[in-house]
Amino acid sequence: MPSAVLLLNAPDRAGIVAEVAAFVAAHGGNIIHADQHRDESAGRFRQRIEFDLEGFGLAREAIEPAFAPIAEKYAMHASVHFSDAVPRIAIMASREPHCLVDLLDRVAVGDLVADVRAVIANVPDHEAISGFHGVPYHYLPVTAETRDEQEAQVLEVLDREQVDLVVLARYMRILSEEFVERYRRRIINIHHSFLPAFPGARPYHRAYDRGVKLIGVTAHYVTADLDEGPIIEQDVARVSHRESVHDLVRKGRDLEKVVLARALRFHLEHRTIICGRKTVVFA
Repeated sequence: MPSAVLLLNAPDRAGIVAEVAAFVAAHGGNIIHADQHRDESAGRFRQRIEFDLEGFGLAREAIEPAFAPIAEKYAMHASVHFSDAVPRIAIMASREPHCLVDLLDRVAVGDLVADVRAVIANVPDHEAISGFHGVPYHYLPVTAETRDEQEAQVLEVLDREQVDLVVLARYMRILSEEFVERYRRRIINIHHSFLPAFPGARPYHRAYDRGVKLIGVTAHYVTADLDEGPIIEQDVARVSHRESVHDLVRKGRDLEKVVLARALRFHLEHRTIICGRKTVVFA
């Protein structure tokens, strides 16, 4: 059955949990999941409440206005989402296909619930992969000199397809500040490094040169500060001096697929709250 999700971020004070629960109960709702976090250092309270819509006494469009007095009372940022609303996404890729292929496969089998409206790439290589999944492929090459023109073409596709979220599946071009701002908090990137270590290009080579014993990857929301966006998910793999750069890259690719898929699922299921430079993830 469809459900509604309330995401709440407020200054911490007594009474919030009781009043939110009372709101749901007053309209005949049944809470099926509840998670919360108190950030003592920031004095903030964050909560995710999911409740059944069957038998709920308010129409969907009326829930947020009805909740507004509670949000105002507690100086709360509140948003309402619905489990059966399928987000429209676009996947952007460059030469490496592994994350793109993995995401398309996961959507196809229902592991990720999303409507992939477009695959956009600055290489022509992945048209067959997209075609196999019935997703339109847009080959939009770019150089340093043509970035503005190419970004305008990308935005045209995103606007036409009414895309809600952009996923950078190893898209290896830096987006402009204007592009990022237009899709603020709606771009997810997978970085082939355990940020903040080894940002930028060729992280596995630099990790190898440093003789690291762990390699990792990071999925994060994209901001204008390169590789500094709020982190959604990370994971690591152990390596040793016996392994080559090729081994590190191979292990890293496996991690990249899994971590990007996890991060995307958290976003699609409305489990993330962005708090300044970091996130709270109700996994």
